[in-house]
Amino acid sequence: MIIIMNRPTDRQIERIMAKLAQKGIETYQLKSGGKTIIAVTDHTAVEHAELFERMPGVEKVVAVSKPFKLASREFRREDTQVAVKNVIFGAKEIPVIAGPCAVESYEQLHQTAIAVKQAGARMLRGGAYKPRTSPYSFQGLEKEGLEILQAVGRETGLPVITEVTDTRAVELVADYADMLQIGARNMQNFALLKEVAQIKKPVLLKRGVSATVEEWLMAAEYIMVGGNEAVVLCERGIRSFETYTRNTLDLSVVPLIKHLSHFPIIVDPSHGTGKWRLVGPMAKAAVAAGADGLLIEVHPWPEDALSDGPQSLTPANFNQLMQELADIAQAVGRNI
Repeated sequence: MIIIMNRPTDRQIERIMAKLAQKGIETYQLKSGGKTIIAVTDHTAVEHAELFERMPGVEKVVAVSKPFKLASREFRREDTQVAVKNVIFGAKEIPVIAGPCAVESYEQLHQTAIAVKQAGARMLRGGAYKPRTSPYSFQGLEKEGLEILQAVGRETGLPVITEVTDTRAVELVADYADMLQIGARNMQNFALLKEVAQIKKPVLLKRGVSATVEEWLMAAEYIMVGGNEAVVLCERGIRSFETYTRNTLDLSVVPLIKHLSHFPIIVDPSHGTGKWRLVGPMAKAAVAAGADGLLIEVHPWPEDALSDGPQSLTPANFNQLMQELADIAQAVGRNI
């Protein structure tokens, strides 16, 4: 159950909270656009909906059957749009985020950024902190990488996104990035989710490699309960029995998320397949399925990349794909 209060006084909120406490009902509060939203986690609380509807300051009470209350379509019927500077996720335009897996040097990132912007990309990606399966693999340039990313973003006018992997680094990363990415390995790092909720910067939440849709949306719920509604979901493939591709890209989740939730959802066909030849076909399929954006890895010299070279497109590959995506987007009434 969700109790929505429109510009309530402190006294009105206190009365609601006192009544809920009296009944032993646990709650979470969220303030947004002058409204105070009280999420009630106890499913039996719906029995008292009529009582709360009549209390001063209450606009309406919404019964939500899903365990993810604030992330559910029941809570918000209209689509949420998330703004990252001048880029909007969840609108008619389908923004494409492009760049290398890892920031390796100024020259590498700057050359990539110029190329992807000319091709039509709206945001620049690049990892500064790289959680890798092997401790011996390249771990990223860390703060130096953030500095390069910010500098190149400002020079090209592209908003930048990078992954944050540690609660201790959230404020630092937020100082440099326009959007924070929670990677697949950290989807259920609840301390990290709570920390990015406090920063109030847009968050890209990737699906965990073995996460169910409900677990993914519950992770988004952590961010929203903490007060940050600017969440974009990202499908990047899940683990299955198949070994020929890096992951199994679950495109059925795109229309499913749109049915279950109000959040925008984008697709990462680079991690979803692990093979550059498959990135284009799956990117086009994602747009056709209704994705609100794409995250694509591009590197000027994939053969020399320190991370994920086999799944990275060259600038020429990317430029060709963007032209093909424009036709697919137009066919479904949208644009790249």
